[in-house]
Amino acid sequence: MNYLSHFQRYKFRYEVSALIAYFLINATVLATSVIMEKSRVTDALPFSLWEPFVWEYSSGLSSLLLFPAIVYLLKKYPFQWQSIKRSLAFYFLISILFSLSHVGLMVGMREIAYALVSRDYDFGQVGFELLYEYRKDLWSFIFFVIVIKGYQFIVGQLQGEANPIAQGEDNSDKPAMNLDRLLVKKLGKEFIIKIDDVEWLESSGNYVNLHINQRIYPIRTTLTALTKQLSERGFCRIHRSHAIRLDMVESITPLASGDSEVKLKNGKTLMLSRRYKDAFKQTFT
Repeated sequence: MNYLSHFQRYKFRYEVSALIAYFLINATVLATSVIMEKSRVTDALPFSLWEPFVWEYSSGLSSLLLFPAIVYLLKKYPFQWQSIKRSLAFYFLISILFSLSHVGLMVGMREIAYALVSRDYDFGQVGFELLYEYRKDLWSFIFFVIVIKGYQFIVGQLQGEANPIAQGEDNSDKPAMNLDRLLVKKLGKEFIIKIDDVEWLESSGNYVNLHINQRIYPIRTTLTALTKQLSERGFCRIHRSHAIRLDMVESITPLASGDSEVKLKNGKTLMLSRRYKDAFKQTFT
C-alpha cells in the first residue's frame, strides 16, 4: 500500500479529523485539570461538575471554527519578510480580531449552555477579561500559524508540486498552453514526468491531482482549465471531480441510474456521470 498516495487521496478528511481530535482532547484535558486542581484544596467544588467542560469545549470549538480563517489568511496574505514591520503590524491586528471573534463565539456558546439549565453566565469585568483572553489567544494564534506553515512545508516536500517545464522557474500559477512535461520539485530534488504517463485527473480544491502509477502529483490549476488544455492529448472529463486519459479505458458499465462506471487498465473504477456522457461518446466517433 502506498501510504503517501492514500494520504493525498483522503488528505482533507485526515486534516479535519486531526483538528477535531486535537481540540477535543485538549479541551478535555483542560477541563479535567480545572476540576482536579480545585479538588486539591477543597472537597466541595465552587462550580457544577459540567461547567469546566462547557468553558473549555466552547473555547475549543470557537478556535476550531476560526481555524479555516487563519489558513485562508496565510494563503491570501502571506507573511512578507521583505516588509517585516508591515507584516508584523498586520498580523498583530489580525490577532486582535481573532481574539475578539474567539471570545464572542465562546461567550455566546456559554450563554446558550447556561440558559438551557436556567442559569446565567457571568463573563466578568469586560475590559479585564478581554485582556486576559487576548494573552492566551495571541499565543494560540502564533501557535496555529507555526503549525499550519510547518505542516504545509512538510506535506509540500513529501508530495511535491508539479509545474510545466517552461514555468518551472517562475512559479506561475497557470499551466503552459503546450503542456508536454512537468517539473516536480520534491525533497530537494527535481523530477520530470510526462503528460502521456498521466492516467487520470482528480480535482482537489485549488489543485488537480495527477495520478501516475499509484503516485499523485498536485498541480495548481482547475480541472476545467487543465482538461481543456489536455483534450488534444487524449484526455476527457467524465465527472465534475475527475477526467481520464482515453487510452487507459478498459471497459464501460452502464448503471440503472443513467450513469456509468469506467474501469481503467490500472484497475481503478471511476464514475461517468450523465452530464458528461455525450461529450465522452463523441471522443470515440
